[in-house]
Amino acid sequence: MNEWRDGHARDDDRNRYGRGSGSAQPEGARAMRQVRRQPAAGHGEPPLPPGMSPRRQAVPPQPGYDGGHGGGGRYDDGYNTGQVYGGGRGGDDGYGNDGYRPRPNWGRRIKVTLTTLVVVVLAVSIGTYFWADSKMRKEVDLSKVIDRPEEGDGTNYLIVGSDSREGMSAQQKKDLHTGSAEGKRTDSMMILHTGSNGPTLISLPRDSNITIPQFRGSESGKMQPAMGANKLNAAYSIDGPQLLVRTVEYNTGLHIDHYAEIGFAGFANIVDAIGGVDMKLDKGFKDKWSGADFKAGEQTLNGQQALAYVRTRHAFAGSDLDRTKNQQKFLSTLAHQVASPGTLLNPFELYPAMGAGLDTLVVDKDMGPYSLAKMFFGLKDVTSKGGDGKSMNMPVSGSVGGNLAWDMPKVKQLVNELKNDDPVTVTADQ
Repeated sequence: MNEWRDGHARDDDRNRYGRGSGSAQPEGARAMRQVRRQPAAGHGEPPLPPGMSPRRQAVPPQPGYDGGHGGGGRYDDGYNTGQVYGGGRGGDDGYGNDGYRPRPNWGRRIKVTLTTLVVVVLAVSIGTYFWADSKMRKEVDLSKVIDRPEEGDGTNYLIVGSDSREGMSAQQKKDLHTGSAEGKRTDSMMILHTGSNGPTLISLPRDSNITIPQFRGSESGKMQPAMGANKLNAAYSIDGPQLLVRTVEYNTGLHIDHYAEIGFAGFANIVDAIGGVDMKLDKGFKDKWSGADFKAGEQTLNGQQALAYVRTRHAFAGSDLDRTKNQQKFLSTLAHQVASPGTLLNPFELYPAMGAGLDTLVVDKDMGPYSLAKMFFGLKDVTSKGGDGKSMNMPVSGSVGGNLAWDMPKVKQLVNELKNDDPVTVTADQ
């Protein structure tokens, strides 16, 4: 209420503003009262000028911009301009005191982004490593092989393709033309040497005439007598991977560092997992035994076709020697395709391919994902048409009783070059 009971307004209230609609002036025209707080009376407050009522206390003079009362000192009226007048911006909205948003710290943002990316990549890589290591079938104990040659420079892998039908259904055996024979035999054997002079891939014909030496049985642990001259693939049939390693080392003098074996089903599954392998065939061929039926030219082989391609030997004049050349060509092409950025950087292709291979891959107990990757990239670099690697058959010099006889002087020279990790100069005539 702005009026007294006699209906007259108090004189000192007629000039008061901010008291509601009873004011004589509109709200927008009223002068805002000074909110700067002064010390309370009795606490150092100066006395009021004569005639000044406490209710009508005048606004004290404000310092000017020059530090005086109207000069050039910095004006400080006690207000927060960002909150009262809205003329500035507070410090909590990303703007500075001058009203401008500071420039983004791109160096810091890039550093944080790169750090996060590195952490993610490391986490995925470590997880993938342990996942792959857990899936590898480390079933071959090379420490049980006796009378081993001394280790040389570089790394030697014995790569075996077996005719294992493990896990295959009757329909798969029919589709892949594998037959239903019991047990396992070696369908292909190769030595891959990796070192400072590029990889060398050497195929060992399964009909090679070799000596099976005395050995310790992988199951019984008992010494077994030598068996004399025999086919190389017989060693695997008699006592599996450990006797095969023992036989290869005995007949070559080359220390085998790692062993890797894959069966029919695993081989076909890898090819299918990456969507097939692109091959260029110089000429077509057919083989009822393997199921091969190819025309010359470029084509994409699925798992079934790829298995037929690497198993065919009856369609070639050179039989097993020609087959080993096709096996080398296919493995190199397969490795090139799997190691391409389109596969390595695509988890939807990489992990299915790894899973398909690791589930059926049998390796030695010391083989890890890193050693397996080195072997795989060694295969990738092997080519029969020049480049960093070299592929060849074990040198032969004729036959003995229908088996292929190795050219031992050349074999000895080849092994010495591999042991010393020297460039391979030996060639096979066939």
